[in-house]
Amino acid sequence: MSKHRIYTTSFASVYPHYVTKAEKKGRTKSEVDEIVGWLTGYSQEELKEILENGTDFETFFAEAPQMNPSRDLIKGVVCGVRVEEIEEPTMREIRYMDKLIDELAKGKAMEKILRKPIEKI
Repeated sequence: MSKHRIYTTSFASVYPHYVTKAEKKGRTKSEVDEIVGWLTGYSQEELKEILENGTDFETFFAEAPQMNPSRDLIKGVVCGVRVEEIEEPTMREIRYMDKLIDELAKGKAMEKILRKPIEKI
């Protein structure tokens, strides 16, 4: 069975769409970058390098410095599929990213998007 074409698509070719989707809803590129960093552990400098060198999605996730252990808290539907039910690991990571960007564009607070615990007073 052949791999889905998204695996060989460069992250740099999709990243502007993430930013555009966010900005159309009043969110910012820096919020998109924060989400990318939270999910993958990439620094701003590492992200810039990835965008410049055309790293594909499969490599982007395979070489991520520190996939966030809280990412399994991401639940819901993306492209008609429940992200928590996707068995193939790389595709699940891609859909996690899609889900986080969707939540950003829908106006969710960053604390909720990044699955931060609510502090009690």
